[in-house]
Amino acid sequence: MGAEIKQTILDRLIAGIDGMSPQLRLAAKYIVDNESAFGMDPIRISAGKAGVSANTFVRLADRLGFGGFDDLREPFRVSLLERYDGSAGEAWLESLSRKGAFAADHAKSIRNEIDIVKQSLRLLTPDKAEAAATLLIEAHNAYVTATRSSYALAYYFHYVARMSLPHVHLIPRHMGSPVDEMVSVEAGDVLMAITFPPYSADTIDALRLARRNGMKVILLSDSELIAPAIEADLFLKVSVQSHHSFSCYAGAMAVLDSLLHHIVNKGGKAAQLRISRYQSLREDFGAYWRAKLPKLRRK
Repeated sequence: MGAEIKQTILDRLIAGIDGMSPQLRLAAKYIVDNESAFGMDPIRISAGKAGVSANTFVRLADRLGFGGFDDLREPFRVSLLERYDGSAGEAWLESLSRKGAFAADHAKSIRNEIDIVKQSLRLLTPDKAEAAATLLIEAHNAYVTATRSSYALAYYFHYVARMSLPHVHLIPRHMGSPVDEMVSVEAGDVLMAITFPPYSADTIDALRLARRNGMKVILLSDSELIAPAIEADLFLKVSVQSHHSFSCYAGAMAVLDSLLHHIVNKGGKAAQLRISRYQSLREDFGAYWRAKLPKLRRK
């Protein structure tokens, strides 16, 4: 019941946000984007996070027909309790599978995604996670490579990791082969390669060149046996089974996110400082869209 009322509120906020004042718009956007935190936090905490006054949330509650902030927050709090009730388990999936053929297929797909993530993270033991983070952090240069559909995974990992580790490089950077950018690699460098079936010939070539040049190799894949004469110093196995024609990357993304957590954590204050500088630079040059509040004219 709480989830239904909560969704109704969210739908009303989304539908009416363009007609709100700038301050109310910020409060509404915060609720839509942070429904779980909104369900837990008192008014002053929510106001601080949203960047508005506590009275703004009171006015928003009144606009939506609630008696006050607590009445507005209550459906979000109840929804959280329902969602994390241990006795509920995956009953929502069971319920979903009984709502027609498409819903049943949708539930099947969701179960598969959950299973893939669980299995992939189970395979990422603490020893392997620490070894991967250490190899990347201590490398002279660390190269991350993937091609075709898995390139998106490598791009994301590099985008975040380079803010903490300046010596991490994405290859290929443009429409070429990864080996084109491995001319000067040497012992002391690390290659992290990501590939899934059907395995990329370019990625396999990069793995062979890395081994020939004495680099350490981290392989993220569903199998160690991706091609003859491919040996990795560290193999990170992930599950990619799907119900359609292509590999499912949910497990791989979960593993990469876990590694990013350890990289940033092990980087300590120096890593946090670099990340802060990146964010400040982007904000200074307008990389992120921000709603502008109207300037008040003073008489």
